Amino acid sequence: MLQYTGGTTGTPKGAMLSHGNIFANVVQTIAWTNPMYIHSGEERYLVVIPYFHIYAFSVCMMMGLWIGALQVIHPKYEPDAVLASIKRFRPTYFPAVPTVFVSLLNHPKVLEHGLDLVRQFNSGGAPCPVEVLEQWERTIGRPLYEGYGLSETSPVTHTTPQLARRRMGSIGLPVPDTDMKIVDVEHGTREMPVGVAGEICISGPQVMKGYWHKPEESARVLRADADGRIWFHTGDIGIMDADGFSTIVQRKKDMIIVDGFNVYPSEVESVLYSHPAVRLAAVIGVPDTYHGETVKACIAFKPGASATPDEIIAFCRTSLTDYKVPRAVEIRDTLPMSAVGKILYRVLRDEQAAAGASQS
Repeated sequence: MLQYTGGTTGTPKGAMLSHGNIFANVVQTIAWTNPMYIHSGEERYLVVIPYFHIYAFSVCMMMGLWIGALQVIHPKYEPDAVLASIKRFRPTYFPAVPTVFVSLLNHPKVLEHGLDLVRQFNSGGAPCPVEVLEQWERTIGRPLYEGYGLSETSPVTHTTPQLARRRMGSIGLPVPDTDMKIVDVEHGTREMPVGVAGEICISGPQVMKGYWHKPEESARVLRADADGRIWFHTGDIGIMDADGFSTIVQRKKDMIIVDGFNVYPSEVESVLYSHPAVRLAAVIGVPDTYHGETVKACIAFKPGASATPDEIIAFCRTSLTDYKVPRAVEIRDTLPMSAVGKILYRVLRDEQAAAGASQS
Protein backbone atom coordinates (compact mmCIF):
# COMPACT_ATOMS: atom_id res chain seq x y z
CA MET A 1 0.00 0.00 0.00
CA LEU A 2 0.98 3.65 -0.37
CA GLN A 3 0.53 5.39 2.97
CA TYR A 4 0.90 9.12 2.54
CA THR A 5 2.51 11.07 5.35
CA GLY A 6 0.33 13.64 7.07
CA GLY A 7 2.00 16.75 5.71
CA THR A 8 1.84 18.52 9.09
CA THR A 9 5.42 19.76 8.66
CA GLY A 10 6.03 19.43 4.90
CA THR A 11 4.89 17.92 1.60
CA PRO A 12 3.18 14.50 1.93
CA LYS A 13 5.15 11.51 0.62
CA GLY A 14 3.90 8.01 -0.21
CA ALA A 15 5.46 5.47 2.16
CA MET A 16 5.58 2.03 0.51
CA LEU A 17 4.35 -0.47 3.09
CA SER A 18 4.28 -4.18 2.30
CA HIS A 19 1.85 -6.81 3.55
CA GLY A 20 4.73 -8.03 5.74
CA ASN A 21 5.24 -4.55 7.24
CA ILE A 22 1.58 -4.23 8.22
CA PHE A 23 1.16 -7.78 9.48
CA ALA A 24 4.36 -7.59 11.53
CA ASN A 25 3.17 -4.39 13.19
CA VAL A 26 -0.21 -5.91 14.10
CA VAL A 27 1.54 -8.88 15.73
CA GLN A 28 4.06 -6.58 17.48
CA THR A 29 1.31 -4.37 18.91
CA ILE A 30 -0.81 -7.27 20.15
CA ALA A 31 2.24 -8.98 21.68
CA TRP A 32 2.99 -5.81 23.66
CA THR A 33 -0.58 -5.31 24.92
CA ASN A 34 -1.65 -6.41 28.37
CA PRO A 35 -3.35 -9.83 27.85
CA MET A 36 -6.10 -8.67 30.21
CA TYR A 37 -6.99 -6.05 27.58
CA ILE A 38 -7.56 -8.45 24.67
CA HIS A 39 -10.46 -10.91 24.46
CA SER A 40 -10.77 -12.12 20.88
CA GLY A 41 -14.27 -11.72 19.49
CA GLU A 42 -15.42 -9.59 22.43
CA GLU A 43 -13.58 -6.28 21.97
CA ARG A 44 -15.35 -3.07 20.96
CA TYR A 45 -13.25 -0.34 19.34
CA LEU A 46 -14.40 3.28 19.21
CA VAL A 47 -12.90 4.71 16.01
CA VAL A 48 -12.77 8.49 15.63
CA ILE A 49 -9.60 8.53 13.51
CA PRO A 50 -10.14 8.08 9.74
CA TYR A 51 -8.96 4.75 8.38
CA PHE A 52 -6.81 6.49 5.76
CA HIS A 53 -4.51 7.58 8.57
CA ILE A 54 -1.93 4.92 9.44
CA TYR A 55 -2.79 5.12 13.16
CA ALA A 56 -6.38 3.98 12.56
CA PHE A 57 -5.46 1.73 9.65
CA SER A 58 -3.19 -0.49 11.75
CA VAL A 59 -4.22 -0.01 15.37
CA CYS A 60 -7.99 0.04 14.73
CA MET A 61 -8.85 -1.64 11.44
CA MET A 62 -6.11 -4.25 10.97
CA MET A 63 -5.63 -5.10 14.64
CA GLY A 64 -9.40 -5.07 15.14
CA LEU A 65 -9.89 -7.47 12.24
CA TRP A 66 -7.17 -9.77 13.57
CA ILE A 67 -8.87 -10.16 16.97
CA GLY A 68 -12.47 -9.90 15.73
CA ALA A 69 -13.35 -6.56 17.35
CA LEU A 70 -16.60 -4.70 16.79
CA GLN A 71 -15.67 -1.28 15.41
CA VAL A 72 -17.90 1.71 16.15
CA ILE A 73 -16.97 4.18 13.42
CA HIS A 74 -17.37 7.95 13.55
CA PRO A 75 -16.51 9.43 10.13
CA LYS A 76 -16.21 12.85 11.77
CA TYR A 77 -15.29 13.65 15.35
CA GLU A 78 -18.21 15.30 17.14
CA PRO A 79 -17.92 15.27 20.95
CA ASP A 80 -21.65 14.76 21.67
CA ALA A 81 -21.92 11.87 19.20
CA VAL A 82 -18.76 10.22 20.55
CA LEU A 83 -19.98 10.48 24.14
CA ALA A 84 -23.33 9.01 23.11
CA SER A 85 -21.51 6.06 21.49
CA ILE A 86 -19.49 5.46 24.64
CA LYS A 87 -22.68 5.37 26.70
CA ARG A 88 -24.48 3.09 24.22
CA PHE A 89 -21.77 0.65 23.07
CA ARG A 90 -19.44 0.58 26.11
CA PRO A 91 -16.23 0.39 24.03
CA THR A 92 -13.28 -1.46 25.48
CA TYR A 93 -10.65 0.48 23.50
CA PHE A 94 -10.58 4.14 22.49
CA PRO A 95 -7.51 5.37 20.55
CA ALA A 96 -7.38 9.02 19.48
CA VAL A 97 -5.12 12.03 19.05
CA PRO A 98 -4.37 14.46 21.92
CA THR A 99 -6.78 17.15 20.70
CA VAL A 100 -9.69 14.70 21.03
CA PHE A 101 -8.88 14.06 24.70
CA VAL A 102 -8.45 17.81 25.29
CA SER A 103 -11.86 18.38 23.70
CA LEU A 104 -13.54 15.75 25.87
CA LEU A 105 -11.95 17.10 29.04
CA ASN A 106 -13.52 20.46 28.25
CA HIS A 107 -16.98 18.99 27.62
CA PRO A 108 -19.39 19.95 30.43
CA LYS A 109 -20.99 16.46 30.52
CA VAL A 110 -17.90 14.28 30.09
CA LEU A 111 -18.51 12.46 33.38
CA GLU A 112 -22.07 11.40 32.48
CA HIS A 113 -21.28 8.84 29.78
CA GLY A 114 -19.29 6.04 31.41
CA LEU A 115 -15.77 6.84 30.24
CA ASP A 116 -14.48 5.27 33.43
CA LEU A 117 -15.68 1.89 32.09
CA VAL A 118 -13.48 2.02 28.97
CA ARG A 119 -10.70 -0.49 29.50
CA GLN A 120 -7.99 1.31 27.52
CA PHE A 121 -7.45 4.82 26.22
CA ASN A 122 -4.51 5.50 23.92
CA SER A 123 -3.11 8.80 22.66
CA GLY A 124 -1.05 8.90 19.49
CA GLY A 125 -0.39 10.86 16.31
CA ALA A 126 1.28 13.73 18.18
CA PRO A 127 2.92 14.27 21.59
CA CYS A 128 0.38 14.56 24.40
CA PRO A 129 1.26 17.20 27.02
CA VAL A 130 1.85 15.74 30.49
CA GLU A 131 -0.71 18.20 31.87
CA VAL A 132 -3.38 16.61 29.64
CA LEU A 133 -2.37 13.06 30.69
CA GLU A 134 -2.54 13.99 34.36
CA GLN A 135 -5.82 15.87 34.04
CA TRP A 136 -7.37 12.96 32.13
CA GLU A 137 -6.44 10.48 34.83
CA ARG A 138 -7.60 12.80 37.62
CA THR A 139 -10.92 13.49 35.88
CA ILE A 140 -11.78 10.14 34.27
CA GLY A 141 -10.00 7.83 36.68
CA ARG A 142 -8.44 5.74 33.90
CA PRO A 143 -4.87 5.83 32.55
CA LEU A 144 -4.27 7.49 29.20
CA TYR A 145 -1.53 5.49 27.50
CA GLU A 146 0.74 7.05 24.91
CA GLY A 147 2.56 5.58 21.94
CA TYR A 148 4.75 6.63 19.07
CA GLY A 149 4.99 5.74 15.42
CA LEU A 150 5.09 7.08 11.89
CA SER A 151 3.55 6.36 8.50
CA GLU A 152 6.94 4.97 7.52
CA THR A 153 6.88 2.39 10.33
CA SER A 154 3.36 0.96 9.83
CA PRO A 155 3.16 2.87 12.38
CA VAL A 156 3.89 1.59 15.91
CA THR A 157 7.48 1.57 17.20
CA HIS A 158 6.97 2.46 20.91
CA THR A 159 4.18 2.41 23.43
CA THR A 160 3.58 2.72 27.16
CA PRO A 161 4.20 -0.58 28.99
CA GLN A 162 0.96 -1.76 30.56
CA LEU A 163 2.52 -4.31 32.93
CA ALA A 164 5.27 -2.09 34.31
CA ARG A 165 5.67 1.28 35.96
CA ARG A 166 4.89 4.15 33.63
CA ARG A 167 7.11 7.11 32.79
CA MET A 168 4.59 9.92 32.40
CA GLY A 169 5.29 11.94 29.28
CA SER A 170 7.50 9.30 27.67
CA ILE A 171 6.52 7.27 24.59
CA GLY A 172 7.41 4.12 26.50
CA LEU A 173 9.57 1.30 25.20
CA PRO A 174 10.08 -0.22 21.73
CA VAL A 175 7.59 -2.93 20.78
CA PRO A 176 9.00 -6.47 20.26
CA ASP A 177 11.56 -6.98 17.48
CA THR A 178 12.16 -3.22 17.19
CA ASP A 179 15.54 -1.60 17.75
CA MET A 180 16.21 2.10 18.15
CA LYS A 181 19.16 4.40 18.48
CA ILE A 182 19.60 8.14 18.88
CA VAL A 183 22.13 9.86 16.60
CA ASP A 184 23.50 13.37 16.20
CA VAL A 185 21.12 15.79 14.50
CA GLU A 186 23.70 17.31 12.12
CA HIS A 187 24.92 14.22 10.24
CA GLY A 188 23.13 11.24 11.74
CA THR A 189 26.30 9.18 11.97
CA ARG A 190 27.28 9.42 15.64
CA GLU A 191 25.27 7.59 18.29
CA MET A 192 24.42 9.79 21.25
CA PRO A 193 24.88 8.72 24.89
CA VAL A 194 21.98 8.13 27.26
CA GLY A 195 20.24 11.34 28.28
CA VAL A 196 21.44 13.40 25.30
CA ALA A 197 18.97 14.57 22.65
CA GLY A 198 19.33 13.45 19.06
CA GLU A 199 17.43 12.06 16.08
CA ILE A 200 15.52 8.82 16.70
CA CYS A 201 16.33 5.97 14.30
CA ILE A 202 14.29 2.77 13.99
CA SER A 203 15.11 -0.69 12.65
CA GLY A 204 12.57 -3.51 12.47
CA PRO A 205 10.17 -5.49 10.27
CA GLN A 206 7.64 -2.62 10.24
CA VAL A 207 9.98 -0.14 8.47
CA MET A 208 8.82 0.87 4.98
CA LYS A 209 10.52 -0.03 1.70
CA GLY A 210 10.95 3.61 0.73
CA TYR A 211 9.02 6.60 -0.64
CA TRP A 212 7.05 6.14 -3.86
CA HIS A 213 9.01 7.61 -6.81
CA LYS A 214 11.34 9.54 -4.45
CA PRO A 215 14.69 7.70 -4.51
CA GLU A 216 16.67 10.63 -3.10
CA GLU A 217 14.27 11.11 -0.19
CA SER A 218 14.31 7.36 0.43
CA ALA A 219 18.12 7.25 0.49
CA ARG A 220 18.21 10.19 2.90
CA VAL A 221 16.04 8.51 5.54
CA LEU A 222 16.85 4.80 4.99
CA ARG A 223 20.53 4.24 5.72
CA ALA A 224 22.53 1.05 6.17
CA ASP A 225 24.99 0.70 9.05
CA ALA A 226 28.38 -1.07 8.90
CA ASP A 227 26.63 -4.44 9.26
CA GLY A 228 24.23 -3.72 6.41
CA ARG A 229 21.23 -3.23 8.68
CA ILE A 230 18.73 -0.60 7.50
CA TRP A 231 17.81 2.21 9.87
CA PHE A 232 14.98 4.67 9.33
CA HIS A 233 15.92 8.22 10.38
CA THR A 234 12.63 9.58 11.69
CA GLY A 235 13.28 13.32 11.78
CA ASP A 236 12.08 13.34 15.39
CA ILE A 237 14.36 14.50 18.18
CA GLY A 238 14.24 12.46 21.34
CA ILE A 239 16.04 11.44 24.52
CA MET A 240 16.43 7.91 25.92
CA ASP A 241 16.98 7.34 29.63
CA ALA A 242 19.04 4.62 31.31
CA ASP A 243 16.05 2.24 31.42
CA GLY A 244 15.31 2.56 27.71
CA PHE A 245 12.28 4.85 28.00
CA SER A 246 12.26 7.54 25.31
CA THR A 247 10.77 11.01 25.24
CA ILE A 248 10.04 12.96 22.05
CA VAL A 249 11.43 16.45 22.21
CA GLN A 250 10.42 17.79 18.80
CA ARG A 251 10.38 17.36 15.05
CA LYS A 252 13.65 18.57 13.53
CA LYS A 253 11.69 20.88 11.23
CA ASP A 254 9.79 22.41 14.16
CA MET A 255 12.85 23.26 16.26
CA ILE A 256 13.41 26.98 16.90
CA ILE A 257 16.89 28.46 17.30
CA VAL A 258 17.11 31.63 19.41
CA ASP A 259 20.55 33.22 19.75
CA GLY A 260 22.08 29.84 18.90
CA PHE A 261 20.06 28.00 21.57
CA ASN A 262 17.63 25.23 20.66
CA VAL A 263 14.03 25.81 21.71
CA TYR A 264 11.73 22.80 21.51
CA PRO A 265 8.12 23.97 20.97
CA SER A 266 6.77 21.00 22.94
CA GLU A 267 8.45 22.33 26.10
CA VAL A 268 6.83 25.75 25.69
CA GLU A 269 3.50 24.17 24.79
CA SER A 270 3.54 22.10 27.98
CA VAL A 271 3.76 25.31 29.99
CA LEU A 272 0.97 26.91 27.95
CA TYR A 273 -1.29 23.89 28.48
CA SER A 274 -0.83 24.26 32.23
CA HIS A 275 -2.49 27.70 32.08
CA PRO A 276 -6.09 27.30 33.26
CA ALA A 277 -7.53 29.23 30.29
CA VAL A 278 -5.68 27.50 27.44
CA ARG A 279 -7.48 24.82 25.41
CA LEU A 280 -5.08 24.47 22.42
CA ALA A 281 -1.51 25.67 21.97
CA ALA A 282 1.09 25.60 19.20
CA VAL A 283 4.49 27.28 19.13
CA ILE A 284 6.42 28.33 16.02
CA GLY A 285 9.57 30.28 15.24
CA VAL A 286 9.43 33.79 13.78
CA PRO A 287 12.45 35.17 11.85
CA ASP A 288 14.28 37.91 13.73
CA THR A 289 17.22 39.95 12.47
CA TYR A 290 18.91 40.08 15.87
CA HIS A 291 18.06 36.76 17.55
CA GLY A 292 17.78 34.63 14.40
CA GLU A 293 14.33 33.52 15.52
CA THR A 294 11.94 34.33 18.34
CA VAL A 295 9.15 32.24 19.84
CA LYS A 296 5.52 32.84 18.92
CA ALA A 297 2.60 31.11 20.63
CA CYS A 298 -0.75 30.52 18.93
CA ILE A 299 -3.47 29.64 21.42
CA ALA A 300 -7.20 29.03 21.71
CA PHE A 301 -9.05 29.40 24.98
CA LYS A 302 -11.44 27.11 26.82
CA PRO A 303 -15.13 28.11 26.59
CA GLY A 304 -15.77 31.14 28.76
CA ALA A 305 -12.08 31.63 29.60
CA SER A 306 -9.78 34.44 28.54
CA ALA A 307 -6.42 36.10 29.14
CA THR A 308 -4.41 38.83 27.50
CA PRO A 309 -1.22 38.15 25.53
CA ASP A 310 0.78 39.93 28.23
CA GLU A 311 -0.74 37.69 30.91
CA ILE A 312 0.17 34.58 28.89
CA ILE A 313 3.75 35.80 28.45
CA ALA A 314 4.05 36.61 32.15
CA PHE A 315 2.76 33.12 32.99
CA CYS A 316 5.42 31.56 30.75
CA ARG A 317 8.16 33.56 32.44
CA THR A 318 7.47 31.77 35.71
CA SER A 319 8.52 28.41 34.20
CA LEU A 320 10.78 29.08 31.23
CA THR A 321 14.25 30.47 30.63
CA ASP A 322 14.06 33.92 29.03
CA TYR A 323 14.98 32.89 25.47
CA LYS A 324 12.22 30.24 25.49
CA VAL A 325 9.48 32.68 26.51
CA PRO A 326 7.12 33.68 23.65
CA ARG A 327 7.69 37.19 22.39
CA ALA A 328 4.32 37.19 20.65
CA VAL A 329 1.01 35.53 21.45
CA GLU A 330 -1.73 35.16 18.85
CA ILE A 331 -5.18 34.40 20.24
CA ARG A 332 -7.40 32.45 17.87
CA ASP A 333 -10.80 30.77 17.97
CA THR A 334 -9.13 27.49 17.06
CA LEU A 335 -5.95 26.15 15.44
CA PRO A 336 -5.63 24.63 11.95
CA MET A 337 -6.12 20.86 12.12
CA SER A 338 -5.60 17.92 9.82
CA ALA A 339 -8.45 15.47 9.16
CA VAL A 340 -7.09 13.40 12.03
CA GLY A 341 -7.05 16.30 14.49
CA LYS A 342 -3.32 17.04 14.50
CA ILE A 343 -2.29 20.69 14.66
CA LEU A 344 -0.89 21.83 11.29
CA TYR A 345 2.30 23.67 12.15
CA ARG A 346 3.03 24.00 8.44
CA VAL A 347 -0.10 26.15 8.00
CA LEU A 348 0.82 28.34 10.97
CA ARG A 349 4.32 28.88 9.56
CA ASP A 350 2.94 29.62 6.08
CA GLU A 351 0.51 32.15 7.53
CA GLN A 352 3.31 33.78 9.49
CA ALA A 353 5.53 33.93 6.38
CA ALA A 354 2.69 35.47 4.33
CA ALA A 355 2.06 38.06 7.05
CA GLY A 356 5.76 38.91 7.18
CA ALA A 357 5.96 39.26 3.41
CA SER A 358 2.96 41.63 3.30
CA GLN A 359 4.46 43.81 6.05
CA SER A 360 7.78 44.08 4.23
